[in-house]
Amino acid sequence: MKKFFVLLFCTFLLSCSGQQSKINGVSFVGSPKEISAAEITPVVKVNANWAAVMPFGFVKNLSSPNISFNIPQQWWGERRDGAKKTIELLNQKKIQVMLKPQIWVWRGEFTGNIRMSSKEDWKLFEKSYEEFILLYARLAEEMKVPILCIGTELHTFVQKRPGFWAELIKKIKSEYSGDLTYAENWDQYSKVPFWNQLDYIGIDAYFPVSTSKSPTVDELKLGWQKHKTKIMALQSKIEKPILFTEYGYRSVYYTGKEPWDSNNINGNIDLQAQINGINALYQEFWNEPWFAGGFLWKWFHNHDEVGGENNNRFTIQNKPAEKLIQSLYKND
Repeated sequence: MKKFFVLLFCTFLLSCSGQQSKINGVSFVGSPKEISAAEITPVVKVNANWAAVMPFGFVKNLSSPNISFNIPQQWWGERRDGAKKTIELLNQKKIQVMLKPQIWVWRGEFTGNIRMSSKEDWKLFEKSYEEFILLYARLAEEMKVPILCIGTELHTFVQKRPGFWAELIKKIKSEYSGDLTYAENWDQYSKVPFWNQLDYIGIDAYFPVSTSKSPTVDELKLGWQKHKTKIMALQSKIEKPILFTEYGYRSVYYTGKEPWDSNNINGNIDLQAQINGINALYQEFWNEPWFAGGFLWKWFHNHDEVGGENNNRFTIQNKPAEKLIQSLYKND
């Protein structure tokens, strides 16, 4: 009887969030130049029903209080005009959008380590971040985007400045009427103080699940169990659906050991490991009633020119894993 009510409650949560079927999403990387409907067709063919659109803001270093965004020097797809057009093109193909503004630190330093050196700099950084997010909150409202992600992997900023975030969320809600989430890293998601103010618990799901060179699906599923138990405990406490704001595996040896690792390496290609990683994650989560779905990392606009069987990066494009996702997303 208790299990029945848990299932009923989770179904109710998904219904209240306006989302009935699973989010079968891809993370659509901003293009350097303007794109057309032709670049959206491969997303349709892979049976994705959602896409994350990701405009960017840039900071010079981990202690810089100024965010540069929506400037001519940026790629088209990383500015407001590019994000707007990309949303329009996706919507024309009946693909829903999560707008996910992100920060990039020069030289690719981890955004979770952003930390100001003084109270004055924190105030400046908060003002800059508020302007950045509210610009895209207004765009999300204008475009009737169903989900807005208010930040990505900013755990130091989030944990050190909870008062700012509580007020920021109120300001966002005064500008935007859709659902909110925040994308926290796999090792920090339980420490976010404002999940109760949002509609989804967003996790970038790069959990370590195997130390094997070429792990099997069963081995990877076993590696998920301790993490899944903790995710379920938080979901039960907060009573909001879990959304994998990013998930994915590289087509490389030891893909389950440190799935977040994006360093450039040559060779070590393991196409089957990527398939097994995606399969295991899908089998563990997609049938759970408290799980809303996820956004595969990552998808490029120039489909015919990227990925391929000699590529060991995250993208599934032109690899065997693309056919797997096409099948999984079709069957959901």
